[in-house]
Amino acid sequence: MERLCRFCNMTVKESFVDLGLSPLSNSFVHENNLNKRNNFYPLHTYVCGHCFLVQLEEFESPDEIFTDYVYFSSYSESWVEHARTYVEAMVEMFGLDSNSQVVEIACNDGYLLQFMVEKQIPSLGIEPARNVAEEARKKGVTVLTEFFGFDLASNLVKQGTKADLLIGNNVLAHVPNINDFIKGMKQILSDRGVITMEFPHLLRLIEQNQFDTIYHEHFSYLSFLTVKSMFAEYGLTLFDVEELTTHGGSLRIYAKHEDDHTKSITENVNRIESIEIQKGIQCIQTYTTFADRVKQIKRNILHFVVDAKNQGKSIVGYGAPAKGNTLLNYCGIGKDMMDYVVDRNPAKQGLYLPGTHIPVFDIGHIYETKPDYIVIMPWNLKEEIIGQISFIRDWGGQFVVWIPEVEVLH
Repeated sequence: MERLCRFCNMTVKESFVDLGLSPLSNSFVHENNLNKRNNFYPLHTYVCGHCFLVQLEEFESPDEIFTDYVYFSSYSESWVEHARTYVEAMVEMFGLDSNSQVVEIACNDGYLLQFMVEKQIPSLGIEPARNVAEEARKKGVTVLTEFFGFDLASNLVKQGTKADLLIGNNVLAHVPNINDFIKGMKQILSDRGVITMEFPHLLRLIEQNQFDTIYHEHFSYLSFLTVKSMFAEYGLTLFDVEELTTHGGSLRIYAKHEDDHTKSITENVNRIESIEIQKGIQCIQTYTTFADRVKQIKRNILHFVVDAKNQGKSIVGYGAPAKGNTLLNYCGIGKDMMDYVVDRNPAKQGLYLPGTHIPVFDIGHIYETKPDYIVIMPWNLKEEIIGQISFIRDWGGQFVVWIPEVEVLH
């Protein structure tokens, strides 16, 4: 079967990494459904040899994945703080006030727009997950429960909405029709408006072996050079970029209309381009050698787990993020190896992880059972998590991360 690139429509032949069959990473299982069939889909990413977009085929529609969602941004204190400092910076940088219009695509539970609302800056959130959008409304955020694209953008423009600041954090990768999405952003952006988008940096994924960030909700995996080409196709110019520590290494891009000459292209753009070129982000061999490293990490993780269990040690997980479910299913680690996981999000507690059926408890369960090893599944938040449950040292418990390599944190 011929695969066509979701951006440039060229034939895609090269494999990036094949993680086997896996369930949707956020399809948590209720107890009364444990004996029912789980749907598993190929988790096989490919790379386009023309535009170097790493991509996953679409097996489930966004409606199926995102309409009722269990990810709530506000349960990460560091992420909320990240949003707060972002708002402060954008207000100062672009002079946002009560005459401005801010639009956030995939606003989740209002973790970010709540700070715009506090400053009385007109704000609109777009969030297709009804249960999550309702939490944003409780924070005073106006929310449309729809998927963003060109049609929605056109309707909003007809109603008089144009974005002076258009925000999209960790949404670009979640869109199967990425061309329609970017075309929609072009449509709704005001003449002198700015788009900021954050997304995990593909270069960091490759360098730090972050294969667990591959899951069915992520249709695309993005480098700066590829995103620059995508935006240019629709008359948008990337004029600035920042490297962030979030999600294991992300980029925040700043875009404008190509005919907006009020904003100069910064040196950051040239610097990130140079880094990517130097690191081989436009060389196909950079992608085709990744799979062998992933197989080695899997063997190392299984060696650690089998060794610990043979010594009679107990292993549990902290956090039930999508990335953790990718890793557990790919490595074949079930409840015979990991007793349970805990998560701060009440929407996940009392459920079971997709595929592995490992139970999810609240954090207090760790204190009750006193496990030997706590694997930090959202390894990008390890400092925050170690601070939250430092009490495991009372009985000699130890923290472990498995990405970018197996490490016991002493």
